[in-house]
Amino acid sequence: MRLAFALFKYFPYGGLQRDCLKIAREAQRRGHQVQLFALEAQGELPADVPLTCLPVSARVNYRRYEQFAVALQQRLRQEPCDVLVGFNRMPGLDFYFAADPCFALRLRTRPFWYGWLPRSRSFLRAERAVYGRDSLTRILTLSTFEQPALRQIYGTAAERFYLLPPGVASDRLAPPDYDQRRAGFRRQLGLGPQQKLLLMVGSGFRIKGVDRALTALAALPQPLRQRCQLRILGRDNQRPFERLARQLGLAEQVQFLGGCDDVANFMFAADLLLHPAHREAAGMVLVEAIAARLPVLVTDSCGYSQHIADSAAGLVHRSPFDGRRFARELEQMLTSDPAIWQTAATTYLARTDLVGLAARAVDLIEQEA
Repeated sequence: MRLAFALFKYFPYGGLQRDCLKIAREAQRRGHQVQLFALEAQGELPADVPLTCLPVSARVNYRRYEQFAVALQQRLRQEPCDVLVGFNRMPGLDFYFAADPCFALRLRTRPFWYGWLPRSRSFLRAERAVYGRDSLTRILTLSTFEQPALRQIYGTAAERFYLLPPGVASDRLAPPDYDQRRAGFRRQLGLGPQQKLLLMVGSGFRIKGVDRALTALAALPQPLRQRCQLRILGRDNQRPFERLARQLGLAEQVQFLGGCDDVANFMFAADLLLHPAHREAAGMVLVEAIAARLPVLVTDSCGYSQHIADSAAGLVHRSPFDGRRFARELEQMLTSDPAIWQTAATTYLARTDLVGLAARAVDLIEQEA
């Protein structure tokens, strides 16, 4: 089959982009022709999967997304495909890979007038094109976290949802020489045996809760706080968060490292993954942490937080978010025996499929196309 994959932004370190490439490569491995289309691409492009950028004239993001969806349909009329898989919400999709949280649900936390902004109305139209009662788009979902709300808001039929397992890459699995790799990379980072390395992974620092993490770190008892280092991997405007770190007296303990090819070694070297996100449909980094035997402190606003709860490989902060309670949970995890969390992660990994996302997605595309 000829498969077209569409997403707004391609860059090598995004979780959505990595999932897109995993599925594209699995489809290629099975003999399908795959073409990626993007509104824009940054960084190194994939050498093995063709990617075409479709230019648009608008400058405001929501208009650029609308124009991209139109340009994509025009291109596919000239070069037809058998199946169109979207990794962002837009009209005309055969399958939608549901990595983004429900926008209509987010509006409920905003002032009433926010929903009348042109940007909001555009996002709601795109969301309705995917989830609406009359839509034929099938939904590849990463968790059941938001399904009840989506069905209530849009009347989406239950049979249109197809649940995928996570897609942890093999390099995220704790290797046989885990202890040696951990010790070696900690030496490279200049960390002593008594120091605690806290890790955050993911682009979109506001949504990921970097401010919450910094505030919790600053609230730790001073002897423990002084032993902690926080490394943040991902792409976003870091200046407001660097300013907050300085205000909290953490400037020497916090580093923003940008997009990084060495996430696996950071996970092996770290003592704790912090993920106090405001809302996330899944959160691949959470199951990657389980695979790497890295304890996790996460909010229950993430779909994959259920894996942390089920595995007992960390703590799940229950809503509503409470900064003082989160700081106490952080202190609890940093002063607990890490072997407890690591053993739980190893046990869970042995009995749970955390790697089959791409294979299952292509299975469904082949079966339902």
